[in-house]
Amino acid sequence: MKEQITYDIFDKVDIRIGTVISVKKNEKARKPSLVIKVDFGKDIGVRQSSAQITHYYNKENLVNKQVIGVCNFPEKNIAGVVSQVLILGAIDSVGKVVLLHPSQKTDNGLPIA
Repeated sequence: MKEQITYDIFDKVDIRIGTVISVKKNEKARKPSLVIKVDFGKDIGVRQSSAQITHYYNKENLVNKQVIGVCNFPEKNIAGVVSQVLILGAIDSVGKVVLLHPSQKTDNGLPIA
């Protein structure tokens, strides 16, 4: 387990629901990665991420899927892609990522509490 934090620290993390609107391969990445654009609604808009999630995911099964992302990290350049959001997933025992998503369709931009 990681170090305990207070609710005040957790409350600073802006976690939202969004819908994947486009996916393409990140050709410059050393490890197989996808460039994903996610619509987080009118307040946040569309954000981009580069994610190493190719074991289970591709354009066909990601577009229109709702995901959960951290929206208030600073931008980071990942293999030539400006990553603006961290899409959340669980990492299994061999390092494959299983994305987190809502159990039913919701509005884009809803905050996670």
